[in-house]
Amino acid sequence: MTILLLGSGGREHALAWKMLQSPLCTQLFVAPGNAGTEAIATNVNLNPTDFESIRRFVIAEQVAMVVVGPEDPLVAGIYDFFNNDIGLQDIPVIGPSQLGAQLEGSKEFAKEFLVKHQIPTAAYDSFTKATVEKGCKFLETLHPPYVLKADGLAAGKGVLIISDLKEAQQELRNMLVNEKFGAASAKVVIEEFLDGIELSCFVLTDGKSYKILPTAKDYKRIGEGDTGLNTGGMGAVSPVPFADSALMEKIETRIVKPTIAGLQKDGIEYKGFVFIGLINVKGEPMVIEYNVRMGDPETEVVIPRLKSDLVELFVALANQKLDEITLEIDPRSATTIMLVSGGYPEDYEKGKVISGIENVEDSIVFHAGTKTQDGQIVSNGGRVLAVTSFGNDFNEAIKKSYQNINKLHFDTMYYRKDIGFDLF
Repeated sequence: MTILLLGSGGREHALAWKMLQSPLCTQLFVAPGNAGTEAIATNVNLNPTDFESIRRFVIAEQVAMVVVGPEDPLVAGIYDFFNNDIGLQDIPVIGPSQLGAQLEGSKEFAKEFLVKHQIPTAAYDSFTKATVEKGCKFLETLHPPYVLKADGLAAGKGVLIISDLKEAQQELRNMLVNEKFGAASAKVVIEEFLDGIELSCFVLTDGKSYKILPTAKDYKRIGEGDTGLNTGGMGAVSPVPFADSALMEKIETRIVKPTIAGLQKDGIEYKGFVFIGLINVKGEPMVIEYNVRMGDPETEVVIPRLKSDLVELFVALANQKLDEITLEIDPRSATTIMLVSGGYPEDYEKGKVISGIENVEDSIVFHAGTKTQDGQIVSNGGRVLAVTSFGNDFNEAIKKSYQNINKLHFDTMYYRKDIGFDLF
């Protein structure tokens, strides 16, 4: 079948790489893609949120399935757009309905869902510009540090964790009154801080049954020792060493099952990935957030560990026959380390020539922010490349990634040298 994959990052390159291993995928288009997807599939200059252009392309190229990588098209309602169009409704879209996408599109919606379905999460309240001073008072009732979350999509950068009360109150005003994150922070959720170690649980659901994919842990901060500004992610490991069978049983029983059951009870159409951001508080898992797509860079370690045919999984999901598929997982560990542009996540330069990819051995290089220019691969984003490796444990896999990173170069290239540091 002909498949259209929407997106342009490392997540999309990893999904494309895996889908092309399936005999069911005869042609793959990626919109807009990057230099990595261009080398293995056909890039198409389409905006993932321009649904009318996507509609025309899908009909012209007889696309049989659309796989949605990033959150923006999902929150904008691409599933509903296809479902409500007579010419498109037989083409499955891998991703939730617009209502389901609110689990990521609105922090308040997600918190209300969690509380309603008695899924363990932090205590919270939400505030707007009109109630900003109430929010400042609410902060006084909490113990530091203080967690402020922009309600809407802020490209993974809308969460602030602040130790000082006065600073937290000032940042709340910055978000609500001064629109620090634009429309995304027109509403802000304030949460109690949970002290523990984070991990990500990925679930594939057809709306009735589900499959739990390998766990992963990513590293969000730009600086070593988890310091500095939040980024889209600087690296990831899978599986998470502390996610033993006892913890996974709690995650499935207390979080995954009530999440899928809650979607059914609330009449929410959902055929796609559920990313559950968790925190392990003294052996008890609690939900920090939902995302409605695979994470990045976690995709770059989770998808390579999937031995099952990904397209076959998507077909089963579209037909609500996911329970008929047996999931096969590679028992080895995988790690990925992100190479970013100097200055990221703030101002950075693009167009830096990348060299050495052809010299990488026994690792996979996934492209995140790259493009082809005058026959050369150049940087085209803050996060540029992800180097993924396998090992018998995550130490061995990390070592392999770092060895191959030494073969890569672009001007101002930066990466964290301590991925997995907290797991030793």
